[in-house]
Amino acid sequence: MHFVAKYLYFVGHIHYLQQYLAGLFLYQNSSLDSLSDRTLNKMLQSGIYSRLMLLVLPLTLLWGYKKVQNVFVQPQAILVLGGSTKRLEREKFTANFAKQYPNLPIWISGGSPPSVTKKVFIKAGIDQKRLYLDYRANNTVENFTTLVDDLQKRGINKLYLVTSDYHMRRATVIGEIVLGSRGIDFQAISVPSQTNSEPIEKSIRDGVRSIVWVATGLGGGEKDKEK
Repeated sequence: MHFVAKYLYFVGHIHYLQQYLAGLFLYQNSSLDSLSDRTLNKMLQSGIYSRLMLLVLPLTLLWGYKKVQNVFVQPQAILVLGGSTKRLEREKFTANFAKQYPNLPIWISGGSPPSVTKKVFIKAGIDQKRLYLDYRANNTVENFTTLVDDLQKRGINKLYLVTSDYHMRRATVIGEIVLGSRGIDFQAISVPSQTNSEPIEKSIRDGVRSIVWVATGLGGGEKDKEK
C-alpha cells in the first residue's frame, strides 16, 4: 500500500507540473485569452508560481537520481522473460550476452523446457550453475511476481531485463511497478525481431494488474493461490 500511495502522489505532482508547463507555454506565446491581467496578478501575488516551481525541483532531482543510479549501480543478475518462438531467440541472445558478464546469475522465467534451454547455454559455453529456471509464471505479469521476492531475498538491487523488442514496452511497465515495489531497478536489453510492437492496451492492462498485485497480493500466480 505504501508503494501505491507514493505512486499516486507522484502522478498527482505530474498533473500539476503539466498544468504549470501549459500555462507557461501560453504565457510565452501571449495566448492567455482566458485569463485577465487581474487574474494573472492575483496568481503571482498568491505565490502559485513559486509553489509550482517547488514541484518541478523534486521531479527533476528524481529523474536525475534515476539516471545516475543507472550509470553507477551495476546489475547483479540477468532476468529473461521466456516465451519466444521455437527458434529460442531470447535464450540464444541471452547466452551470448551473458558471456560479457561471467559472474552474473541468469534467471529465466517460463519459456522452453529445461533440457532445451540448457542446451542453448551449454553450446554457448555458459556454466549451468549460473542458470535458475522457473516455470511458475503463466503470463508476463507473473514472470515478475513469481520471482521478485526471490530476487529481493538474494540481495539483488538491479538487474538486466531481457525480452523481445516488441514485448519490452509491456515488460518495462510491469517491471517498474513490480520490481520497483521491492526496490529493484533494471536495465532493459531488447532482443531484436521483425515483429511489430504490441498494442499499448496490453501495457495498460498489465500495468493495472501489477498495481493490483502490489496493493493486494492478488493476481500474481502461486502466491495468491496459497492465501
